[in-house]
Amino acid sequence: MGDHAGGFPPSPFRDSILAGKVALITGGGSGIGFEITRQLGLHGAKVVIMGRREAVAQEAANRLRSQGVEAMAVPGDVRLPADAQRAVDAAVEFGGKGRLDILVNSAAGNFLFPVESLSPKGFRTVLEIDTLGTFTMCHAAFKALRRGGLTAKDEEECEGEGGLIISISATLQYGASWYQAHASAAKAAIDSLTRSLALEWGHPYRIRVNGIAPGPIADTTGLFKLNPGTELPDVSELVPLRKVGETWDIAMAAVYLASGAGRWISGETVVVDGAHWLWKPQFFSRDDVKGLSRSVEAKSRVPGNLAKSKL
Repeated sequence: MGDHAGGFPPSPFRDSILAGKVALITGGGSGIGFEITRQLGLHGAKVVIMGRREAVAQEAANRLRSQGVEAMAVPGDVRLPADAQRAVDAAVEFGGKGRLDILVNSAAGNFLFPVESLSPKGFRTVLEIDTLGTFTMCHAAFKALRRGGLTAKDEEECEGEGGLIISISATLQYGASWYQAHASAAKAAIDSLTRSLALEWGHPYRIRVNGIAPGPIADTTGLFKLNPGTELPDVSELVPLRKVGETWDIAMAAVYLASGAGRWISGETVVVDGAHWLWKPQFFSRDDVKGLSRSVEAKSRVPGNLAKSKL
C-alpha cells in the first residue's frame, strides 16, 4: 500500500486503485504538487508534470520513474493557452486512451506584501498564475475530460464517468490574512470557479470538479515564505491538532477524490488543515471554565435563585 519514502506512513489505499488513469499535474515538480503526482503514480496512474522550469519538471519525472511510476514532463506556462493545450495533448497521447482522467491545478504564486505597497502588477501576477492559470488549464482540458470522447456533442454520447479536476486552493480567503490580499482574492476566485464548473460540466459531461485547501505544510516553500522569521510563533501552536501537515496528507486527499470512493463528490473544496483556519486564542483554561460552570450550576440550585436565572 504505497511506500514510506520521506518518512510518510503507508497509504490506506490499494496500489492499483488508480490503474489505467492518466493524470496531468501543473506545478507537479516540487512541494505539494510533487507529492500529489507521486502518490497518483504509486497508485497506478500515468502522470504528466507540467511546469515553467523545465529542468525541475524533468528531474521530478526522473525521480518518479526510478520509483516505478510511469511519468513524463512537459514544459509550459499555465497562463498561456497554447502551452496548456500542448500539455493536455501530450498527456492524452502519453495515456494512449484518447482522453484525460485527472487534471490537478497545483501551480501557484504567493508572497507576503502589505496592500499599500503592493503594485497592481504584483497583484495581477498572482491572479494570473493562480486564477487565470487554473481556468486556462480547465478550458484546455475540457474536451479530453468529458466522456464520449473528443466528438461528444450531447448528453446521449457522454456515457460513463467523466474526468476529474482538482484545484489546489487555500484557507486564507475564508476570513482574512495579513499581507496576502492578492493570494486571498486569487484563491477565493478558484473556489468559485470550482463550484461553477461542477455545476456546468457535471451535466451533461460527467466531469467532477473539486478543490483541496491545504493548511500549513512542513518542508514546503510556502511555509518558509509565509513564516520566515524566528520571532514568529511556532505555526503548530495555531493548529488545534498541534502539528503542521505533510505533503502526504494533501496527496491522500487527492487519491481519495480520484478513487471510486469520491465518485459522488463534486463542487466541494476539501479543507485539509488540522482545523487551522478555525483556530482562535484560548482565553480561559479548560479547568477554569469547568470551575466556573460548576459555580454557576451550584448557585442556580440555591432556592430563590432559579427565578433570577437568565438561562
